[in-house]
Amino acid sequence: MNMTGNTILITGGGSGIGLALAEEFARMDNQVIVATRSPEKLKAAEERGLATISADVSDSARIQALASRVILEFPQTNVVVHNAAVSRREDLVRGGNPNVQEETVATNLLGPMRLTTALMPHLLRQRSGAILIISSGLAFVPSAFVPTYSATKAALHSYAQSLRFQLRDTPIRVIEIPPPYVQTELGGRSQATDPNAMPLRDFISEVMEILKSDPHVEEVLVKRVLPHRYAAEHGRENYDAFFEKYHSRVM
Repeated sequence: MNMTGNTILITGGGSGIGLALAEEFARMDNQVIVATRSPEKLKAAEERGLATISADVSDSARIQALASRVILEFPQTNVVVHNAAVSRREDLVRGGNPNVQEETVATNLLGPMRLTTALMPHLLRQRSGAILIISSGLAFVPSAFVPTYSATKAALHSYAQSLRFQLRDTPIRVIEIPPPYVQTELGGRSQATDPNAMPLRDFISEVMEILKSDPHVEEVLVKRVLPHRYAAEHGRENYDAFFEKYHSRVM
């Protein structure tokens, strides 16, 4: 993708990976629009000089309103970053929580799919553009502690592949970014300072370097996510061993 001169919409861009990407893209001479449902995060983004839109991507009607407003107010929009996500621990043995499951699927999976559908006619009218999908290393080796989150990220990986194939003869690139465990507050405040998590600044720096160095990249894979990404490629026994080792370490 082109790294400058874009108009970029970032969902969930008020904190964590979304906000960090927004600031980096803005520094590279792109216009960035941050979409988030939190008034506090909208204000924080505005204080950083970013354009903002209140949005809740878990709500199909509000996604349509978001797309209409983006097209009206930012008609040059040619890049969408699907970053908004929720992650909740679930105890499936005790019955799970249907509300958590529905919110997670609506936000993490249906949100990107619905927004892509709503914006597709507009994106196809642009001279060039990109759809960036923030999935997760857990798309390839799930965490049993966040099963619905992991499942939605696996589905996003599948969706990205299909979308990329269908857009192969258009000027729209589809780029998947699967983060490893990163120091953000996605899983709670303690995650932001967890020494086992990759520092957010390091993650963003590596992502941007990959995007700059390879204009045709399809998956942006930082080094810390490679064990998850390729765990299944070394055979079932190695995958099972990795799965057990990963959960033993987390526990």
